[in-house]
Amino acid sequence: MRLPGPICALAALALLVLPVRAVAQTPWHETWSVEGDVGWDFPVSGNLLSAAIGRINDQATVIDSQSYGDIYGTGVKWGFGVGYRLDERSEVRGSMAFQSVSADLNKIGSVANAPLYATFDAYKSFSFEGGYRRYFADSDQRLRPYAGGTLGIAIIREIDADLAAPDLGLVLNATDFYDRTGAFTIGFNGGVLYAITERVDVQGELGFRHVSGLSGIDGLKNTGLESTNDNSGRWTLPFTVGLRVRF
Repeated sequence: MRLPGPICALAALALLVLPVRAVAQTPWHETWSVEGDVGWDFPVSGNLLSAAIGRINDQATVIDSQSYGDIYGTGVKWGFGVGYRLDERSEVRGSMAFQSVSADLNKIGSVANAPLYATFDAYKSFSFEGGYRRYFADSDQRLRPYAGGTLGIAIIREIDADLAAPDLGLVLNATDFYDRTGAFTIGFNGGVLYAITERVDVQGELGFRHVSGLSGIDGLKNTGLESTNDNSGRWTLPFTVGLRVRF
């Protein structure tokens, strides 16, 4: 049985960390830290398309509700962050992350009772966030649990789609579903650092993150299907693993 990606990543970290002999820990006085991480963004709620009824080419058209998970599944995220220590247990942070997730062919509804299919552009976003982290152990401890929160903006690339109802010989190319969007983000997270040297930590983090709705639809104006973007805000459950260096 093939294990999920997050479990494999944790197992790999465990193999790296567990054999490391104890390193004498003393309270550190470094002010800055940098970290890199990779993770998986599990969809929780939000629809790329909400249900709607209208007309395309003067044919009765039904769009079925399609969640982000239905269209894109779980996406991989890559991130980089910088932290500034306020005191022994408090830190302010800035981070950026990139995500790109491709979509497969999906049945999204019907036209005149014939199946309607779509292929969507990849979901691509750059996010820039600032936040606060509170540790629950001093820096002389090897294991340091923490919790925190973030606020920021995600720049999401325009999302087009090719639509087709093969039974009717109908094809609509590059239909503009969502323009490029600057979306508001808010997140809550918790995790743990494990020191492998006096300046280097490995970390694992689990969060809960909201990205506000995408921009309005242009390509379906005057079809009665404009409401398909009514619930395009989304909640996700991001899980990341990474490496942090203090200096």
